[in-house]
Order: sequence, then C-alpha cells, then structure tokens
Amino acid sequence: MGSLFRSEEMTLCQLFLQSEAAYACVSELGELGLVQFRDLNPDVNAFQRKFVNEVRRCDEMERKLRYLEKEIKKDGIPMLDTGESPEAPQPREMIDLEATFEKLENELREVNQNAEALKRNFLELTELKHILRKTQVFFDEAVPASNV
Repeated sequence: MGSLFRSEEMTLCQLFLQSEAAYACVSELGELGLVQFRDLNPDVNAFQRKFVNEVRRCDEMERKLRYLEKEIKKDGIPMLDTGESPEAPQPREMIDLEATFEKLENELREVNQNAEALKRNFLELTELKHILRKTQVFFDEAVPASNV
C-alpha cells in the first residue's frame, strides 16, 4: 500500500495494454492501491467510451448491494466487517455475481411485499375483530332491554 504523505515520490507513466489484458492489469494495480488514473480523453462523452457497458453493469450491481445493505441494517442484522477488500472478480465471475445480486434483490423485494400484505391483512382482521366485539356487546345490551 502506498504512503499517505503528499511528498511521496511519484512517476507519471502512460500504459498501453491489450484489450484482453487490460482488466487483469487494471484490477491488479487497483488492488495494490499505488496508482492514480488520469483521463486522457476528458472531452469524450461517457457514453462513447469503450467499457461503458461494463461500468453500467458495475453501477447497477453496486446499487443492488446498497439496497441489500440498507435492508440488512433496517432489520438490525449484524454484518461482518472483515476490514479487507476482496479481490476484483474475473469478468466471467461478474456474470455470476450479477445474477446472484439480481436474485437476492428480487427475493428481498418479494419478501418485503409479502410482509406488507401480511401487515395490512393483520390490521384489517384486527379491526374486524374489534367491530365484531363491539357489535356483540351492543346486541347483548339490546336483548335484555327488549325483554323488559
């Protein structure tokens, strides 16, 4: 890991990588935490870049993870913090992760919808139970009065 001091000696380099090796090289450099990337094409629109689809997929997976984390914290479930960052997954593993996150998000949304429906049903049935009790008391009081 690099030093946190600003006076750390640095070197400006330009890397030329083959497309096939770019992911592995960039992920390894990122895990080392010793590099900072500069955009050499700041005038290029984000949607015109080469790996825009991969970035979008990663953003979508990050959104799903944030949703899962929010729901976990909302229910007070403790989360294990290892303090370590996992290694960057290989591109073929990304497909599996994406499918897993999609499945978890859909299942959790379905569970939340079912819980809401159960809560509404419970409240509705509780209300009906109270109505029946009140009407029973009303009729019980009305019957002796009619006998008099």
